[in-house]
Amino acid sequence: MTIVTKARPSDPLTPSELQKRSGMRRMKSVATGFLLAAAIVYITMRILQNHGVHGWTGYVEAAAEAGMVGGLADWFAVTALFKHPLGVPIPHTAIIPNRKDQFGEGLGTFVGENFLSEDVIRSRLSALGISRRTGQWLSQPENAARVTKELATAVRGVLTVLRDEDIQKILGDAVAVRLAKADLATPLGNVLQRLTESGNHHQVVDMVAARAHDWLEAHPEAIGNAVSNEAPLWSPRFLDDAVARRIQRELVKLAGSVRDDQNHPVRKALDRFMADYAEELRTDPETRRRVDKLKTEVLEHHELQGVVASGWTAMRQAVIDAAEDPDSDLQARARDGLQSLGRRLETDTAMQEKADGWIREVAVHLVTTYRQEITSLITDTVAAWDGPATSRKIELQVGRDLQFIRINGTVVGALAGLVIYAVTQLAF
Repeated sequence: MTIVTKARPSDPLTPSELQKRSGMRRMKSVATGFLLAAAIVYITMRILQNHGVHGWTGYVEAAAEAGMVGGLADWFAVTALFKHPLGVPIPHTAIIPNRKDQFGEGLGTFVGENFLSEDVIRSRLSALGISRRTGQWLSQPENAARVTKELATAVRGVLTVLRDEDIQKILGDAVAVRLAKADLATPLGNVLQRLTESGNHHQVVDMVAARAHDWLEAHPEAIGNAVSNEAPLWSPRFLDDAVARRIQRELVKLAGSVRDDQNHPVRKALDRFMADYAEELRTDPETRRRVDKLKTEVLEHHELQGVVASGWTAMRQAVIDAAEDPDSDLQARARDGLQSLGRRLETDTAMQEKADGWIREVAVHLVTTYRQEITSLITDTVAAWDGPATSRKIELQVGRDLQFIRINGTVVGALAGLVIYAVTQLAF
């Protein structure tokens, strides 16, 4: 339920309204003075005529009489706009307080038809050149820095209020759904094929062989423990140690050979294996099924959420730190990017036309979609006003100028009366 609070006649006036009221009162006094002057002149002329003064007094009397009529008529017209003259409820008076709702509806319709039409919006936005002006403004370093600062503040605020649990769940679910629908076998096969054909996998083999060689040399006890654990109980210890040392030397020798010999049979076998496996990933149904099964097991593993959580936490903190540091690389790149965008918008006519077209379409869509809501803001606001208070506020805005109508009515009426009397005297 909407509660409408209406303005009351006792609502205090603003300083500007107090100033306007003072000016309106002065003009009312002036207009009333003209009317009183006409009345005094009229009475004086009647007295003179009663004492035998004729001739010119008739002309002055006619002018004063018409001036009074004109002044009173215009006083009635001006007063009838805002209230009942002399408090008498004459029909079609107090127009503004009695018809304010109709005025509000008419004003809303006028604004909707003349300011919120599609043609007006398009022509006005086309003439403004918003994208070019925006580009000129953004190309200035201080403006780009200001926008970057505001964006950093907004990003920091958003990341601060977001709940990590909600974001982590959303990211986790998004990753799981996306990967569940994805075909991993084919892209993995393509990547493996490219690696094999380009020979880039040799770097990985070099690293693995080197690390294996160094580890085997540095950890002979690992081989000894493995041999002891697998040897039968009746095997003497010295024999186990001898076998372990021999195995360790052979493994070290093999790892060194693979590391140093680019044409080693192990490397050739690995090349063939990778090429065959790449083809199986793309074409073999059983291999593809095993990949999908492994993917499903990974997605169902509870540690996936932990990986997502740690990734989100690290990314969030990194962005917050960058947003708080005006000298961070992130903010520097943002400033440079905004300046670059500004320069393009300033000089690239094609980009200007595209951006301006987008702005026009968005503005037209908003206006045509929400025109009724916009105009109803005017009508509802006017409808919520109290009649006497509305009349008082409007009178304060235009009342001073309306007093000139009263003055002009007195003056023009006097001149008209003089002309009519003079023509009558000359004609008859």
